[in-house]
Amino acid sequence: MSTSKVVATGSRPARAAESDLIARCRRGDLGAFEEFYQRYAGRLFSLACRMVGNTADAEDLLQEIFLLAHRKLDSFKGESALATWLYRLGMNVCLDHLRSKSSRMTQATDSFDADNGPAMPSTPAGAAELAVDRVDLERAIGQLPEGCRAAFLLHDVEGFEHHEVAKMLGIAEGTSKSQVHKARLRLRALLRAPAR
Repeated sequence: MSTSKVVATGSRPARAAESDLIARCRRGDLGAFEEFYQRYAGRLFSLACRMVGNTADAEDLLQEIFLLAHRKLDSFKGESALATWLYRLGMNVCLDHLRSKSSRMTQATDSFDADNGPAMPSTPAGAAELAVDRVDLERAIGQLPEGCRAAFLLHDVEGFEHHEVAKMLGIAEGTSKSQVHKARLRLRALLRAPAR
């Protein structure tokens, strides 16, 4: 899994280019918003796919994320990197979608909660590492509870630090660490479980 960030967030040239892009977007420059979209759409689409589990919903959410970003761009104060701010918007849109979907599907949620029992026993000592294919991993990530999935994707997949994840999700840094740890444990259990 890649741990690279969306853009270099700490260098002065990157910050200056980011500030210029934001200023052009705020002035209504359509070319600037197209550049803004091209720069971040791929990663946000990937994040949305992993969060909601299907491309059709992810495509709709990507549009919603950029519409929201366009409306709220004036509220961006530059206290964090643009990518961090945008990921937080995107994560909130995805979480709202999942909560809405969850409230419509209470039976599925209840059965999943009941399935969150003890983790599967680990493989015997000395056994070879399990080979995990991408489909199995994506499926397992899709089964994580929302909070764990969000923190795991932002930290382990997208490469953000815990303090950045905490800021994006509006949680404490310790909660981010805890959620990532729980996600890793749950993923190990899910990936070790025999195929059904």
